[in-house]
Amino acid sequence: MINLLPLPGDVSPAVRTLGWEWAIEEACQNYVAREAVQLSETEAETLLQAADTLYEMLVEAIPDPIPDEFLRRLAIPANLWEAVRHSWNDERHWHLYGRFDLAMTPDGPKLLEFNADTATSLPETAVVQWASLVAAGQTDEASQANGLFECLEDQFRHWRTLNLDKQATLLLVYLPGSAEDEANCTVLAEAARTAGFADLHICPADDMRVSVQGEDRGVWAETVPGQWQKFDFLFKLVPWEILAEEEPELTADLTQLQLTRDVVTANPAYTLLFQSKALLAHLWEVFPHHLLLLEANLAPLPGHHVRKPLFGREGQNVAEIQPDGRTGTEVPGDFAQQPQLYQRWAELATDAQGRRYQAGVFWAGEACAIGFRREAGLITNLSEFVPHVLE
Repeated sequence: MINLLPLPGDVSPAVRTLGWEWAIEEACQNYVAREAVQLSETEAETLLQAADTLYEMLVEAIPDPIPDEFLRRLAIPANLWEAVRHSWNDERHWHLYGRFDLAMTPDGPKLLEFNADTATSLPETAVVQWASLVAAGQTDEASQANGLFECLEDQFRHWRTLNLDKQATLLLVYLPGSAEDEANCTVLAEAARTAGFADLHICPADDMRVSVQGEDRGVWAETVPGQWQKFDFLFKLVPWEILAEEEPELTADLTQLQLTRDVVTANPAYTLLFQSKALLAHLWEVFPHHLLLLEANLAPLPGHHVRKPLFGREGQNVAEIQPDGRTGTEVPGDFAQQPQLYQRWAELATDAQGRRYQAGVFWAGEACAIGFRREAGLITNLSEFVPHVLE
């Protein structure tokens, strides 16, 4: 049973006090609950340890060298195979961060999926949930498992150290028209700036220019009207599989620039291996009946389970399959035509009102922060974000 602690107070002044009002859009503050999940230190440590263990399992499960058949099984677009293999074999292509979505069950945490490529919820996890405690008069940093911003700093600093032959110029791009993604990039940019990337710029991906020709070779952006700048580091909050499908020429150019070290990109292309939900079926084969895993298969399962598109986003097209085989709740979306994963149903923890809670554990070099999403039904990107407090 989830126990809740009311968090009275206005979050907005606390966000301003922390100096983040320029980065946190109002909509983000408004969908954060005014109460917190109460966790014991043991419960929090269990979630964090689960994420660290799962990351190690993911790395161990990738075959080396990576065969074509493995990439086909994970539905990795063929025009990304070279970039995936290259980034996997060169540690200078550094995985900055991702988010594990976990079910808290009576048998312990269970992996639902891992957003390894373009995880969001950074502002609400790193800033707003802490501001919620500040607004309620709780200013003891030990009262929350939330070292996300500090770990992002460390990750950017390490990425820079791995690539000292490159200039510390960083371009962060996001899907056009998404205020949420822009806010996430803003948090990342601040962590990067603190880590030594003094020269950085944020813009929609459509405003980025990529060239593989002559003196213009590289990644560029118009930093001020009429002034274009080349960037050696690129962070893209744009899914790799969307780039591969919708922008094949751009994908080919970015791959070529990475092979020749004209640009270093995060998150690297190999994170698409972790992003593919087909890897959950592979994990179950490599680590059968592991306590942190749910049974998963690329073929339908008997009994109560969930059907998910391999590269679905925001909970779209996730369907509950009842024990009798009928489809129960199904979230509408744009990914129904993708190959599907079938995963054993896990009952999410609930509160006294019957609302379901899904734990999100951020990994940035190590497991470093916890947040919750809650919903009466299946969890989606519209589900309420709930802070936590350590008892």
